[in-house]
Amino acid sequence: MTAAFLGDQLLIVVMLLNFVLLGTGRHQFSVRLVAVQGVLLGLLPGILMPFSWHLSLIMMGVVLVKGLLVPWLIAQAIDRSDAKQELQPHLGFGPTLVLGALCTALAFWFALRLPLAAIHQRHLFLPAAIATLLAGCLLLTTRRKAISQVLGYLVLENGIFIFGLLLTEAMPVMVEAGVLLDLLVGTFVMGIVIKHISREFSSLDTSRLTALRER
Repeated sequence: MTAAFLGDQLLIVVMLLNFVLLGTGRHQFSVRLVAVQGVLLGLLPGILMPFSWHLSLIMMGVVLVKGLLVPWLIAQAIDRSDAKQELQPHLGFGPTLVLGALCTALAFWFALRLPLAAIHQRHLFLPAAIATLLAGCLLLTTRRKAISQVLGYLVLENGIFIFGLLLTEAMPVMVEAGVLLDLLVGTFVMGIVIKHISREFSSLDTSRLTALRER
């Protein structure tokens, strides 16, 4: 089994996890799915690239942050809130899955027309990156609960991470570390938003923010 083939299989699993995330409203289950997705993406560079200490450190950082730290922080936020699941999303789970399938098909079609496709013909990096980005956008726009939207942000960031792997030879250590830093900062900011929404409105339904009026 070649490294390229194994890498493609991991990317297929990542895209399948996107569909499961789009089709479920259970927050704890979704957090576990995002954690698994983060671990898979953290292992991906080690499969495709020759061993180095620099690579090992980056892999450990990605797995720890994406697979353990951030999911644990979100799970703690869920335990302290009443938002155990998404009951009434802006768009139903069925239609969201259909849109996810269409977005994935468009991702494959669009990836073939990008210049990078000629370089990475044997890999699913481009379609997987675009499909994961679009899945994250769908979660952000079709869900009401702030926690669901945080998970959408993480999925969207996973798509950006896959794009980064396409340019890994040109990315210095500071840029790679910056990806993790952006993820952490974004998660902490969303955590603050969740805390304030829950405290002020006794709910994490972001649609209730429309109740705000100028006084």
